[in-house]
Amino acid sequence: MVNPQAGEAELLVNGTPYALKLTLGALAGLETALEEGTLVDLVQRFEQGRFSARDVLALLAAGLQGGGHSISHGDLASASITGGPMQAARVAAELLVRSFAVPESK
Repeated sequence: MVNPQAGEAELLVNGTPYALKLTLGALAGLETALEEGTLVDLVQRFEQGRFSARDVLALLAAGLQGGGHSISHGDLASASITGGPMQAARVAAELLVRSFAVPESK
């Protein structure tokens, strides 16, 4: 079970649920994997609906790494994701939102 308050999102890969999280190390790896721009540019592409399949794959792979899972980028690219590409994009966007949301003060 994922904890949205901790920035986690869930992805079903080959029928198995995985908790994804963007840790600082995962974000650093994601920045290296991005072929254009910075993390801010990536967020803007998602906000504007002009992200690529490469962006989604890199983001999900980073989230899996941050969640402690050892699914490689290549294995993820050839895996069956429940809900298909649209669900993959939704989970990637959700992961970004949850990772960069400022917690409400009490």
